[in-house]
Amino acid sequence: MAMLILSFAVLVGGALSHSSNVLGATPPAAAVDPGYRLGAEDVMLVSVWKDEQLTREVVVRPDGMFSFPLVGDVQAEERTVEEIRADLVKRLTKYIPNPNVSVAVMKVLSYKVYVVGRVTKPGEYLIGHYTDVLQALSLAGGLTPFAAENDIKVIRRLKGQQQVFPFRYGDLRKGQDLEQNILLQRGDVVMVP
Repeated sequence: MAMLILSFAVLVGGALSHSSNVLGATPPAAAVDPGYRLGAEDVMLVSVWKDEQLTREVVVRPDGMFSFPLVGDVQAEERTVEEIRADLVKRLTKYIPNPNVSVAVMKVLSYKVYVVGRVTKPGEYLIGHYTDVLQALSLAGGLTPFAAENDIKVIRRLKGQQQVFPFRYGDLRKGQDLEQNILLQRGDVVMVP
């Protein structure tokens, strides 16, 4: 009986470890590189050594900030963990001599891309790694038979300005124009007419 339970646990654990990163699945925190810039909905653990009341999980709000005791609101969006840690140390020094602060990303929930139009599974995709256009199309199950494969567009918003990047799947399939397979950024929309 114990062997049966152990086998089931191994089977379930293996299945869970192979789950896709479609919305709802959380990429592991260990995958976050030190240069990662935080975004809205990311979850961090902020702790001040020897002060349990100043240890807590915080979520980056849609306005790019999070609240922390004694210091108030802290800008997190588009900043690295080290930049946030240094800011907290500086601001906490008014209240605690030589604060030892650590900041760790617990969940990456802001790195979403959207694939819409004539793909098998259109929708929002939560991805935990750098993803290019082909990979996003693959996540969405590929193009449907009636998709205009040479009319695909990547739509990106930067500082309120919309940019459009053309993507010609047919050319890429022939090994041409490989540089058009750009890395997607947080919030990009891949539109397949």
